[in-house]
Amino acid sequence: MNIRIATVEDETAWNEYVLNHPDGLAYHLFAWQKAVKNAYQFGSCYLLGEENSKITGVLPLIELKIPFLGRSLVSLPYCDIGGCLADNDEIATALLQKALEIGQLKKVKKIEIRQILLTGEIDPMGKVRMVLDLPDSSATLLAGFKAKLRSQVKKPTRDGLTARLGGEELVSDFYQIFCENMRDLGSPVHSLKWVESIVKFYGDRAKVGIVYTPEGIPAAGGIILLTTKTVLIPWASALLKFKHYNPNMLLYWNFLSFAADNGYQYFDFGRSTLGEGTYKFKKQWGAEPVPLRWVDLLNSTPTMVAVGRHGGMREKVATVWKKLPVPMATSVGSKLRGFIDL
Repeated sequence: MNIRIATVEDETAWNEYVLNHPDGLAYHLFAWQKAVKNAYQFGSCYLLGEENSKITGVLPLIELKIPFLGRSLVSLPYCDIGGCLADNDEIATALLQKALEIGQLKKVKKIEIRQILLTGEIDPMGKVRMVLDLPDSSATLLAGFKAKLRSQVKKPTRDGLTARLGGEELVSDFYQIFCENMRDLGSPVHSLKWVESIVKFYGDRAKVGIVYTPEGIPAAGGIILLTTKTVLIPWASALLKFKHYNPNMLLYWNFLSFAADNGYQYFDFGRSTLGEGTYKFKKQWGAEPVPLRWVDLLNSTPTMVAVGRHGGMREKVATVWKKLPVPMATSVGSKLRGFIDL
């Protein structure tokens, strides 16, 4: 077996391997690397294992360079899951060992691998990935909901809201919502170039969804990324000023019905903390938790760590951030966001 750094010539074969692997997700595709490079100018180290010219495993790594904190290798930044896809444990171990060797040569501060746990208990203080098994049609999916949820799904349409699903033509409407929502949450927003890069490089495997008020104003929006079996949603936002319309329910139903009616088997709602609001929102659709653990390979005795725990300083910064005008929060936040790997 040979392990080497993948080149642009490997993109097609790499993507085919990801799409055919049972655990392959859209984040593993070559497009993530291209979007990171285009939007934030960070390099990458995409490791490829092969035997007799056939790919047997992949490990995507992005090299982040953060001022005052040094360099790190992350698989993968800005999302929940990266890590190895391999034919067997031996190949996965070899890929991780190669990543460790490269990290030590580059003198990085950490080599963070973000993966799911297929077994083991969920840390109640940690994070989970919420995944829904989809039926073969949206009609079947809707019929399986409790009466209250069915009513919540249908009400925005009765109230005159409309939903669209498209591509690059909807990026501007999405970003308008995204910026205001992230300010309201007290978090820096990704740059417009990042969103444009994701939609551009994922092509037909990216869809932008927007929900409009009866007056045609964008009220909620999100982006889904597609592989062969799974639809995942890395970003979704709804504006507080339109909360009375509940546009978020129509947004998610638009995505879920698309996934079910187009033959996808799973819908990945993304990361949540057990018991919190976003967890309950995703749970009501029928999604089940899958444990997430991130490990730093440079630890002398690598241990799985819960992700997303925040200290008091972050809460203080968020409180101040929420008071900024949206244009200022967007301008400053979009310059900082690339250095935040979550």
